[in-house]
Amino acid sequence: MLICGVDEAGRGPLIGSVFTAAVILDPARPIAGLADSKKLSEARRAALALEIKEKALAWHIASATAAEIDQHNIFQATMLAMVRAVDGLAITPGKVLIDGNKIPKTLTLPAEAIVKGDAKVQEISAASILAKTARDAEMIALDAIHPQYGFARHKGYPTVEHLKALAQHGALAEHRRSFGPVRLQLAAEQGSLF
Repeated sequence: MLICGVDEAGRGPLIGSVFTAAVILDPARPIAGLADSKKLSEARRAALALEIKEKALAWHIASATAAEIDQHNIFQATMLAMVRAVDGLAITPGKVLIDGNKIPKTLTLPAEAIVKGDAKVQEISAASILAKTARDAEMIALDAIHPQYGFARHKGYPTVEHLKALAQHGALAEHRRSFGPVRLQLAAEQGSLF
């Protein structure tokens, strides 16, 4: 039976999309060093992402935008992106293993949620690496357009640097309006108009 691993990246940041990936590994082409993406260096993640894309039987990266996060909430947007990742696979897996403790209600395949799955299941580790490298790529691209925010460094998380930049330069279209610090900033900007 083909097993598909699913994981997400980018639930905590104040800006950009939440990314998910679904991966079906090829048992005949093992990949050494798969682990929770957070435990790997950026360079190691990038190298593994290329190897996963080359050796996996199937993989797909999906996302839900900041606007969708604001519309549905971060949890529902993540579930939506997970279903998109699985639906985007070229091969239908027999079972879906998801990192965490929740399974998307709209997923039509047999599925199991595994807490800390990214450290226990190779398919989920692979998915976590693809989701994280895709999410980081979005932040690096945004950094090139808006270097004053420092996105390449903090990847959109609510660091001191990001919060200072938000206060100094205002919220961008890509900021998640439903997240507290952004909502406060937008309220402050509205207040300064009157």
